[in-house]
This record gives sequence, C-alpha cells and structure tokens, in this order.
Amino acid sequence: MKVQEIRDMSDVQIHQELEALERRVFDLRTQAETEELGVPSELRTARRDIARMHTILREREMSRQADTAGEEKATA
Repeated sequence: MKVQEIRDMSDVQIHQELEALERRVFDLRTQAETEELGVPSELRTARRDIARMHTILREREMSRQADTAGEEKATA
C-alpha cells in the first residue's frame, strides 16, 4: 500500500486496515512456521504497511497536539 493511499484514509479506516493487516501477519507467520508460506516477501510487505500506518497515525496525532498548543498560546 502506498503512503498516499494511507493518507487519503480516515483514522477509523486506518485502524480497521491495521486490524486486518495484523491478522494477516499472524496468519503469514503461522504459515511460515508450518512451511506453507508461498511468497516470503508478503510478510515483510505487510509489516512495512503496518509501520507506515502507525507512522501516519502518529503524524496526525502530533499535528493535532501542535494545533492545540498553538491555540492555547493564541488565547493566552
């Protein structure tokens, strides 16, 4: 999944996608342990997508905090 696709999603959509991806990683790890994993790169790709989503969620959180801090300074 590309970064722009993730940025276009709402926070709720990202959280839903994260749940699905985390389940997918669990399934892929289980397949890897039982030697049934067809494409090993799928596991790496899914983990990287999860990391991208966490990064974007954190960016949004930091942006909200900066906006709140700016508003507090303006009213003080």
